[in-house]
Amino acid sequence: MSKYRILVADQAEAIFYDAATLTGAPSEVGRISDPLARLHDRDLATDRPGRSYESVGGARHAVQREETPRRTEAVRFARRIARRLDDARRKDEFDRLVVVAGPPFLGLVRQQLSGPTRALVAREIPKDLVHSAPEVLAQRLAAISNP
Repeated sequence: MSKYRILVADQAEAIFYDAATLTGAPSEVGRISDPLARLHDRDLATDRPGRSYESVGGARHAVQREETPRRTEAVRFARRIARRLDDARRKDEFDRLVVVAGPPFLGLVRQQLSGPTRALVAREIPKDLVHSAPEVLAQRLAAISNP
């Protein structure tokens, strides 16, 4: 019988659950949060964007960053989550992984997972359930196990 680790996450919080089956009640085994994720870009980076001259003429304009500070922080948090899952995998704490997160953050987490951990992903649920009751998570898990 497989032991499931269920990750429920958004850009600011991650909750880890264990369950023997997807139809059983999950029990919380850990939680991490990122207080910086709730800040605005202006609070994360105080410098104004640089200025540049136009290639033709003397006009100046602001140079836009390719990635916002908030996205950088979200990637950092997704990396932290992936490291925690890798550690748990190496300790044989789970056999299968279910990742529950809103679509944008789900993609970030997926990118940060190592190959061996990614191979254990049984299901992905593109839904933000971090602030939902555990019963809602249990209903979603039961629904995906009995399509």
